[in-house]
Amino acid sequence: MAYQAGWQRSQPRPVPESLEAQAYLQDYAALLEAVAFPSVVFDHRWDVVLSNAAFETLFRGVGPHPTAMPGDNFLRFVLFHPDAATVLGEHESSWCLPMLAHFAAAVERHGQDRGLQSIRRDIAQDPIMEAAYRQGLPHWIRAVGPDAVEHDGAVRPLVHPDPRWGRTDCRIVGETPKALQDMGYTRMTLVLREARRTPATPGRTVRAGRGAGHLRVV
Repeated sequence: MAYQAGWQRSQPRPVPESLEAQAYLQDYAALLEAVAFPSVVFDHRWDVVLSNAAFETLFRGVGPHPTAMPGDNFLRFVLFHPDAATVLGEHESSWCLPMLAHFAAAVERHGQDRGLQSIRRDIAQDPIMEAAYRQGLPHWIRAVGPDAVEHDGAVRPLVHPDPRWGRTDCRIVGETPKALQDMGYTRMTLVLREARRTPATPGRTVRAGRGAGHLRVV
C-alpha cells in the first residue's frame, strides 16, 4: 500500500486494523507526497506511520542503525542515532531535550506501553542520557519555560543534504486532522527556510558531532 512505500525499513510500519482507516491512510499518503517539505505521521511511541519523499531525502545520508532509523521511530533517531547531529542542528538543545520532554509526558499518559518502556530502558543504559532525563530535563524546562518543549511553531536548525538548502532552519508545523487524531496519530511538517549564508572563518572547520553519548546538557 502507498503508506508502506519508501526506504527499506528495519521494522514494519504500524497499521490500523480497520479497513476504512487503512483506506484513509492510503489517501492521506497521496496528500503527504504532494507536500514539498519533509512531513511525517507517527503514533504515540513516535513509530512512523507515514512519511513523504522530502522526509526521506532529508535523512538520506544517515547510516544504518538497528533500532533508530528516522523512518522507523523518530524519537529513537533523535536520541540514539550517531548521525542525528549531522542533520539536526544544535542537536542537544533544539532537538534532544524537547523530545525528551515529550517522551516524559508520553510516559505519564501511557506508562505501561511496551514500546515506551523499551525506549526508557535504552535511555537508562546511557549514563549521560539518563542524567539528562532525570536531572537536566526538569532544570532545563524551568530555565527556558514550557514553550521551549512545544513542537508546533518551533524554529529549529537543520543541515539539509541538498546544497540548495544546506545549513538552514525549519519551522515545525503540527497539522493533525481529526481522523488521524482518532487513530492516535500526529502529523509534523518541517517547513524549510532558505539556506543560511554565514561567512566562513579562515582556518576553522565546524563539524557536526557524532557518537552515542552525545548529550552534555544536564
